[in-house]
Amino acid sequence: MRAAAFYSAAGSLLLTTLATAPATGLPGAPGAAELRGTAVAAARAAAAGVDFGKCSQAQDMPGSMQCGTVSVPLDYAHPGGKQIRLTVSRVRATHKDPRNSKRRVPRQGALVYNPGGPGGDGFYFPLIGLLPEWKRIGSAYDLVGYSPRGVGRSAPVSCQDPKHFGKAPSQSPTHPSESYKRERIAQAKAYARGCAQRTGSSLRYYTSLNNARDLDVLRAALGEDRLTFMGASYGTYFGALYATLFPSHVRRMVFDSAVNPDPEQIWYRNNLDQSAAFEGRWTDFREWMAEHDEVYGLGATAEAVQGSYDKAAAQLAAEPAGGKVGPAQLQGAFLTAGYYDDYWPHRAQALSAYLKGDPKPLIQQAGPHPEAAAEAENSNAVYTAVECNDASWPTDFKVWDRDNTRLARVAPFETWDNVWMNLPCAYWPAPRQQVVDVRTAPGELPSTLILAAERDAATPYDGALELHRRLSGSVLVTERDAGTHGIAGGPNRCVNGYLDAYLLEGRLPVRRAACAPHKEPQPIAADDRTKDEPQAKSAARPTR
Repeated sequence: MRAAAFYSAAGSLLLTTLATAPATGLPGAPGAAELRGTAVAAARAAAAGVDFGKCSQAQDMPGSMQCGTVSVPLDYAHPGGKQIRLTVSRVRATHKDPRNSKRRVPRQGALVYNPGGPGGDGFYFPLIGLLPEWKRIGSAYDLVGYSPRGVGRSAPVSCQDPKHFGKAPSQSPTHPSESYKRERIAQAKAYARGCAQRTGSSLRYYTSLNNARDLDVLRAALGEDRLTFMGASYGTYFGALYATLFPSHVRRMVFDSAVNPDPEQIWYRNNLDQSAAFEGRWTDFREWMAEHDEVYGLGATAEAVQGSYDKAAAQLAAEPAGGKVGPAQLQGAFLTAGYYDDYWPHRAQALSAYLKGDPKPLIQQAGPHPEAAAEAENSNAVYTAVECNDASWPTDFKVWDRDNTRLARVAPFETWDNVWMNLPCAYWPAPRQQVVDVRTAPGELPSTLILAAERDAATPYDGALELHRRLSGSVLVTERDAGTHGIAGGPNRCVNGYLDAYLLEGRLPVRRAACAPHKEPQPIAADDRTKDEPQAKSAARPTR
C-alpha cells in the first residue's frame, strides 16, 4: 500500500527458546525451520545483548540517544548462515513523573516502535520522548527504535540509482491512455529487474514474516522476556504476525491504524480498498477548503474546489512550476494531506497562491528534494520488496486494468498512481510467501490495544475491525469522524488517555470504546508565510 512521510502524531515536530508454537510452527509444517531458527537466533541475541554507545556523528543524535546493532539471520531456515545487522536506538526511561517532580517512576522495560511502510525507519522514534504527550510513557519505558531489515543502515535494499528515482516533473493522468499504460508497464518491469540485479539472491528474504522474526530477536537482545511493542500502519501487520507466531512472548501491544490482516486482502485487495478510501478523504479535504472559501478562494463547494485543483493540474501539465512541479508532484503533495489533516492549511494555501500567480509555496511543498533521493529510493525499494514477496499478485496486467479502470470511475484521486507504485509486483522475480492467517485463540495472547480513526484512508477502518475480530481479547478504541493516519500520542486527549492507561497500568475498556474527533485545523491565509508547514521527517509519523 502507498507509503507516506513520517509523522509525529503529537504535533508538528519532526517520530531463549520458544515456550509455545502455533499450528503453523509444528514440525513439518510451513515455517517450522524458520521458527526453530528464530529460537536459535533469539538465544544467541540474548547472550550477546546490545552494546549501546554514543551515536555516530553522522547520526547527529542528542546526548541522551544511544545506538547499537543486533545481528539477525538473513534466512531464518539457516540461522548459522549469513547475518545482517539491524541498527537500534534507545533513550532510557527518565523515571521522572511530568505531573509530580518528586515522584520517581519505576521502569517497565523497553517499548519498541515501528512506524510502518514497509520501508519506514523507526530509528528516530526515541526522540518522541521530548514531546509533552509522550513524557509519561518515556518516564516508565526505554524508548527503542530501529531500522528494519533493508532500511537505512540495516543491510539496505536498492532497486535503482537514486539519481533516477522520483524524476520530476511528471504526469499523473486519472484516466491514462493505452500508450501511457504501456510506458508504465515497461517501467514496472525494469524496476523489478533492477531490484533483482542490485539486491541479488538476498531479495527473497525481505518479508513481513522475517520482520516479525527480527522483532523477536530484538526482544531477546534487549533482555526482555516479553515484548512491549507499538506498531503503526504496516507495523500493525507484522506486529499481528508476531502475536500469531509468538503469543507467549507478548507483554503489551498497541496497533495504531491497523492494516486489514485477512490473507485474501494481502496485498492487492488492500491497495484497491485504500484507493477507494482516499477518495472519501479527498472529499473531506475539499469540503474543508470550501468551508474556508473566504480565505482561499478555491470554491464554495467541494465540486468547485475540484475544479480549481483540476485547473492547476492542467496548467502544471502544460508548464511545470519552476520546472519541477508537474501533476504527479501536485497529486503527491495533496495525497500527504489525505494522511494528515495538519497539512490541510498549507496545501490549500499553496494551491490558492499558485492559481493567483505565485508558484513559490507549491514549489516548496511539492517540489523534489534531491538531498533525500537516496533515502526515498531505499524506502521505496523495501516497500516493493516486502509487499511483492509477501503474497501472490495478479501477473496479467489485464486484471489490474479491469479492476482499476472500474475503480477510477468513482475514485480517481489515487487509483492509478497506486497502481504504478505496486505494478512491479506483477513481474516480480523472487518467490512469494505463503500468507499466514493472523489469529489467536482465547487466552493465548494478553490483551492488546487497537487504535483507529474512522475515516483513515491509508488503512481503512474495516482493517481495524478485522484485526479486532482475529486477536482474541483485543480492545478497539475508535476516533469517530476523523481521518488522521496514526492517532497515538496525537491531539486527541481521549485517545491518549486510553494509550497511557494501557501502557502504564495495563488498564483497558471491556471490548470497545470511542472518542470524539480532534478539532479540525484552522485555515492559513494565502499570503501568510509566518506559519511553518508540519515537517515531513519526524520521530513517529506512520508510513504506508
